[in-house]
Amino acid sequence: IYDSYIRSKGLSIVYSCTSVLGTMAGVYKTETSSLILPMIKPWMQQFSSILEVPVQPENPDDWSIRMEVLKCLNQFIQNFSSLMKSEFEVLLGPLWNTFISSLRVYEQASIEGTEDSYDGRYDSDGSEKSLDSFVIQLFELLLTIVGNSRLGQLLLVNVKELVFHTIAFLQMTEQQVHTWTTDVNQFIADEEDATYSCRISGVLLLEEIVNSFGAEGYMAIVDAAKQWFTESQTRKMSGIASWWRLREATLFALSSLSEQLLETEETGFESASLKHLIEQLVSEDSTAGPLEYPFLYARIFTAVAKFSPMLSSGALEHFLYIALKALTTNLPPPVKVGACRALSQLLPEANKEVIQPQLLDLFPSLTDLLMQASDETLHMVLETLLAVVKAAHASPGLVESISPVILNVWALHVSDPFISIDALEVLEAIKGVPGCMHPLLSRILPYIGPILNKPQEQADGLVAGSLDLITMLLKNAPVDAIKAIYDVCFIAVIKITLQSDDHSEIQNATECLSAFVSGGREHVLSWGSDSGSTMRSLLDVASRLLDPNLESSGSLFVGSYILQLILHLPSHMAAHIRDLVAAIVRRMQSAQISGLKSSLLVVFSRLVHMSVPNVGQFIDLLISIPAEGHDNSFAYVMSEWTKQQGEIQGAYQIKVTTSALALLLTSRHNELARVHVQGHPIKSGGGITTRSKAKSAPYQWVMLPLPTKIVCLLADALSEIQEQVLAGDEEDSDWEEVHADTIDNDRELLQSVSVSASGRNNYEHLEAMAKVFNEDQEDQYEDDLLSITDPLNQINLSNYLVDFFVNFSRSDRQLLDHICESLNQSQRNAIQMVLQR
Repeated sequence: IYDSYIRSKGLSIVYSCTSVLGTMAGVYKTETSSLILPMIKPWMQQFSSILEVPVQPENPDDWSIRMEVLKCLNQFIQNFSSLMKSEFEVLLGPLWNTFISSLRVYEQASIEGTEDSYDGRYDSDGSEKSLDSFVIQLFELLLTIVGNSRLGQLLLVNVKELVFHTIAFLQMTEQQVHTWTTDVNQFIADEEDATYSCRISGVLLLEEIVNSFGAEGYMAIVDAAKQWFTESQTRKMSGIASWWRLREATLFALSSLSEQLLETEETGFESASLKHLIEQLVSEDSTAGPLEYPFLYARIFTAVAKFSPMLSSGALEHFLYIALKALTTNLPPPVKVGACRALSQLLPEANKEVIQPQLLDLFPSLTDLLMQASDETLHMVLETLLAVVKAAHASPGLVESISPVILNVWALHVSDPFISIDALEVLEAIKGVPGCMHPLLSRILPYIGPILNKPQEQADGLVAGSLDLITMLLKNAPVDAIKAIYDVCFIAVIKITLQSDDHSEIQNATECLSAFVSGGREHVLSWGSDSGSTMRSLLDVASRLLDPNLESSGSLFVGSYILQLILHLPSHMAAHIRDLVAAIVRRMQSAQISGLKSSLLVVFSRLVHMSVPNVGQFIDLLISIPAEGHDNSFAYVMSEWTKQQGEIQGAYQIKVTTSALALLLTSRHNELARVHVQGHPIKSGGGITTRSKAKSAPYQWVMLPLPTKIVCLLADALSEIQEQVLAGDEEDSDWEEVHADTIDNDRELLQSVSVSASGRNNYEHLEAMAKVFNEDQEDQYEDDLLSITDPLNQINLSNYLVDFFVNFSRSDRQLLDHICESLNQSQRNAIQMVLQR
């Protein structure tokens, strides 16, 4: 009765209402279901009548109506799939008709460009009318159906046809070929950013098919790729110019799914079939001319990089040489883009000696690419340069010669964290090439010195970035290089730390000073005109960073800085320990960031270790220092420490703090029993805890004697390591029997981790525990300077905890049993595991 525009608006109202009801269904499930149920059958019939008619070219009004139908269906499936399974089957035929006919229209309008795709056009309400937007909506609906546990199985019967036609949608459009040919930066940006397009939406659907359908999905992908390979061969032999698009789309689909496909390949499922297919595709297509088919050639390189774990060494070596040649010859930019991707992946595993001559020719070509690259494409070129620098150690002169270009990129993008970090990684790799350190310093220091000496005159971000650059140079540098940096930068860095109000500058300057102390150690004091003056400057920095009035973010790295001072300048710090401890306590009490508190607790932990065998004296020191709101600093520090211990991150930090708690308990100091700290929360009465209830009756906590809480924390640490072993040893044949689900088998594991009758540890299993712990904790919280230089990082925490509990049990079993009465079952089990004979 009504025209297309009115009908589309009617459907958009159905979509809006269904969305709202779907949102309400979380609370009002019964009511919304009763509203929706009578609507499902008549609406499915309406939707079917619209979708069963083939899609017409050059008719955006028809596309708009169908798009609204697809959106409505998406809402029905997402929110009410349990109500519509029986009615949904009537839609499958019409939906398939729309899918297949859409492909024919899309090929003509977008891929071949012979029809109007209405790209970039909108209706009077601002809704997009393009064919692309309609196809993307179609993929979104199919993805929702495939991912739905109730409805997805209905598509499984035709999954091969679905995958086959979806790959056809992934062909590059005429518009994309034009845009990417004229602007290779846009080509890289569109691929890297996974922009909103039919290609990306189609890949997402294929990913969902593999994830939801498993082996059937995997085989559907492989079979469809084989079919399109054969079809494209036929078209090529017939002289059809666009044959390469199908081949490129097939490689694009496989490359995009490489992670899932390789995971399946590792299980041994049809791995030979996939390996043969990939090698057949890339070897066949590499005979095509890169000048005539640049995008296909680029995709070959990408596929080789993605599937490198599967390909033979001969094939990888062949494509490595092709990629090296592609970058040094006059080929279209897309080919060079693909070559960069291949080199980034293949160079780290290549035979460096064999490829050295070819690498030398790469630097001029990559430098040219770097100077032509836009912000979107710099990452890829810098990543390739990084791989080349690491592979070209035999040519230090040539490697170092590119540093001015990299420094220029770094300076231009110093405020962009992504690009500046990429540039710093390349500079760090250049620094690591033998013979490059001092030439690199001679280029950088004359530039950096004036920046740090006149920080107020610099552009935003340049001072903080320069401090980052200096810190990178200092790490793992020889002493003479650190001395050269010291002469130019040290005093300036001290002044910035003391005078700057910019928190990023203060943070970076703190890290820079930590690197100076870590690398230079006692030499730092002798390099200046007056060692006493240098030490006072370092202490002044500590004083400012520990000032309670400085915002917490400015002090964020003070913990690591102080640790460097006490580790590497212990004799000079000894006289200042009392004042330092008092300042740390004041800073902790004013800290607004938990990360700052945690880092300062690591300092206390390190001081505990340094006080061995007189841990009691350190406790006495803390007792003698007042703390606002607490009996003394010991009571305050332990109340914070026991609350924060579970939040501390990083393998080094956890090792130091956990072992320090054990040392405190081992001291048997009288004050331990006098201090009570927060235990577990007291459960309130039944019912939901609302905001008003939480305000009127906030959490109440059980207060525990400090020794009991410390044992709780140590037992938690041991339990966590044991759980990691259970969860992470599926690939270790020595532990295969551990994975039984019964408690009896768990107890067998506990006995295997326990101490033998002679008191010596079963090191095979303890080493496994330590390995799992270290792998799990090596994350972004780790402090490289500390983990490298502090011998405590070598602690085997699992051994340490086992030894502690065994010794505790031997020396005072009665006390341990008494404490265990206050522990939960998990904590008691963890301790029993290591005490069983």
